[in-house]
Amino acid sequence: MVDIQKLTLEEVMGDRFGRYSKYIIQDRALPDIRDGLKPVQRRILFAMFQEGNTSTSNFRKSAKTVGNVIGNYHPHGDSSVYEAMVRMSQDWKNREVLVEMHGNNGSMDGDSAAAMRYTEARLSKIADELLRDLDKDTVEMILNFDDTAEEPTVLPAGYPNLLVNGATGISAGYATEIPPHNLGEIIDATAYLIDHPNASVGKLMDFVPGPDFPTGAIIQGKDELKKAYTSGRGKVVVRSKHHIETDRSGKEKIVITEIPYEVNKANLVRRMDELRLNRSIDGIQEVRDESDRNGLQIVIELKKDASSDAILNYFYKNSDLQINYNFNMVAINHQRPEQIGLKEALLAYIEHRYVIIRRRTTFDLNKAQRRLHIVDGLVKAMSILDEVIAVIRNSKNKSDSKQNLIREFDFSETQAEAIVSLQLYRLTNTDVTALQNERLQLNEEIASYQAILNDDKLLYARMKTELKAIKKAYASDRRTEIQDEIEEVIVKKQLLISEEDAIVVVTRGGYIKRSTLRSFKASGVEEVGLREGDHVLYMAKHTTLDQLVFITSKGNYIFQPVYELQDIRWKDLGEHISQRIAFANDESIIGVFPYSENSKDNLLLATAQGMIKQTALSEFKEFRGYKNKAGVAMNLSSDSDQVISVYQVPAATDQTQAQVILTTHFGFTLRYPIEEISIIGARAKGVKSINLKQDDYVISAVFAAEPNDNLQIMMVTQRGHMKRMKWAEINVLGRAKRGLVALKELKANPHRIVAAFSVEDTNQMFEVISSQGKINVLRAGDIPIANRYSNGSMLVDEKDSGQITSVTPIIDYQNFDIEN
Repeated sequence: MVDIQKLTLEEVMGDRFGRYSKYIIQDRALPDIRDGLKPVQRRILFAMFQEGNTSTSNFRKSAKTVGNVIGNYHPHGDSSVYEAMVRMSQDWKNREVLVEMHGNNGSMDGDSAAAMRYTEARLSKIADELLRDLDKDTVEMILNFDDTAEEPTVLPAGYPNLLVNGATGISAGYATEIPPHNLGEIIDATAYLIDHPNASVGKLMDFVPGPDFPTGAIIQGKDELKKAYTSGRGKVVVRSKHHIETDRSGKEKIVITEIPYEVNKANLVRRMDELRLNRSIDGIQEVRDESDRNGLQIVIELKKDASSDAILNYFYKNSDLQINYNFNMVAINHQRPEQIGLKEALLAYIEHRYVIIRRRTTFDLNKAQRRLHIVDGLVKAMSILDEVIAVIRNSKNKSDSKQNLIREFDFSETQAEAIVSLQLYRLTNTDVTALQNERLQLNEEIASYQAILNDDKLLYARMKTELKAIKKAYASDRRTEIQDEIEEVIVKKQLLISEEDAIVVVTRGGYIKRSTLRSFKASGVEEVGLREGDHVLYMAKHTTLDQLVFITSKGNYIFQPVYELQDIRWKDLGEHISQRIAFANDESIIGVFPYSENSKDNLLLATAQGMIKQTALSEFKEFRGYKNKAGVAMNLSSDSDQVISVYQVPAATDQTQAQVILTTHFGFTLRYPIEEISIIGARAKGVKSINLKQDDYVISAVFAAEPNDNLQIMMVTQRGHMKRMKWAEINVLGRAKRGLVALKELKANPHRIVAAFSVEDTNQMFEVISSQGKINVLRAGDIPIANRYSNGSMLVDEKDSGQITSVTPIIDYQNFDIEN
């Protein structure tokens, strides 16, 4: 009858996942605290040991070992077994390799090993120490997956392999990250702990100051190391080793000779070169990998006068030249995963070796006692040799001979078997002497074994002797340097950039570039590359160390270091800002300002829907991701709103004297001191600038730090009328009022203002474009001065050209002074 059980899905899933989790935790992903091996690693070593593929044998095809492991002990995919075998042979991942491999076993660049049919392998000498005494009943053996053979549950482990080679793995709910250590230091700490079981972690760290990575490098953070060795968790900084070389011309190059553990060298070199190519960092001529069979070497060639310290700090911050290594020391202890520290790991190993030595000594004792019993029988037989021979000659066969010897001389069954099997040549006097000497030696060995079993002090002394012998045979010098303090990485960008003079140009159409002085002088200022209809918004001489802030009509700001601008010939067009930063179709750059984090200046921003604010220029600073996106300069009230004016307010400005005049589309003007405008943060919307009528909007806000009699306001209407008006014509009222009318209202086809500018220089030129595409260039001085109630003079005929759509001030860059 079929046994059908009714179970809920939750019960079934919980039970099955629980079993699966237990399996992968105990039998796959985590190492055993005693021998430091995962099951697949242990099975590979055991299979090679069983086949006699030890350090003293010839190399054998890896495929043969993989086949033996899969067929006898580990019924999983051949690739997983071979990958585990390859990892145990890689000297950049293991402090002491357990498998020696001939052929391509991968590289630090992440290259895969050759297929198993091409490579050959055998156990390393130190791996023999993990397996030594396995044939002396030292560990528990269990049946394999199909009950056809036996495999060990753990290896005897002649040294603390868990700490020497470390471990890494992830299972259900658990992960482990145990770094490799120096064999000699671990053995010294183990020997000390044997004699001083109550030793503190701090004392053990006198012997084991920290991990010893096979790739060397530098570890920083002694306090974090102590925390990790105490609790099993902690974080240290691992930094590459380097030296500086200088050639005859005075140029330096940084030579990296050691990199952090588990860092892919090819990816590291690629990342550093990308930072160079992306102009994230200046001062680097070339990054190349010169590693060969003699060792690792990455060369960073610097430009002349570049700061090697600053470039190193930048790479520490932005590449794997420096990493954080996180301790998470988890291992299987008594069939359970445990978070362990340094002392717990060593105590568990000592406990394991105690059991191994007792079992091995018991095995050797039993073997010696059996042999002594036989030797005693042989010596006795030699002393009565004639009688023994007579009994044997008178016996019918071998079995009868044994029974007669037992009956006549009181030999045991084992002794009688040894006597009847004795060859005639053994009956010489020499052989009798050898038997007597062997009996003496066996008695000494038995006494020694019994002493070890009866006295733990002798057992621990033997343990220390064996550990010290392994240290003498295999220990090597420490590779990783330990530094007490974690050095803070401070990147000073100004040190990363070669300081050079350049001319920066930003156009109203959004094209930006920097050109060398040489390119500028070779072409002349009038040959600046511009699209037809585009105009220069900003042109200034800078150095590559300078930084700029662009304010856009959508209330965004773009942080732009000068050195990151493309170096483009003066005659060429330049790069459009949208190629690097998301830019709306109707968005434009309306202001460019030199930036300094120490600046005390403010920016004054005004929007079309009547908001205004002051924000400290220092707030428009570099931010994460500034190369690919814009920051917020001013939050707008709606999607249809836009920033229409932006000015720099110097720190020395008297806010009670400095003024702003706002002009609206319907012809209202409002003048008030900027002290009424709050100084607030970059993301703030600001305060109300003017009380707008329905459907009215602000055309411009003009700013004057020190209003004077020469300052004028120029206004342009859609009907082609223009006028200049003295600043004083507009009375001071106060913020958020309706303002004064600056146009004469007409019932039919009224004038509406499309542009307004402040005018100090009557030679200022403006480009006026009409709806029919006609372009007129006018000089400010040619526009008549009129009073506040006038609609101005018609300078562009509406009937011939259509209505005015835009007015653009033209920067007089013809007189640009390169020396200032």
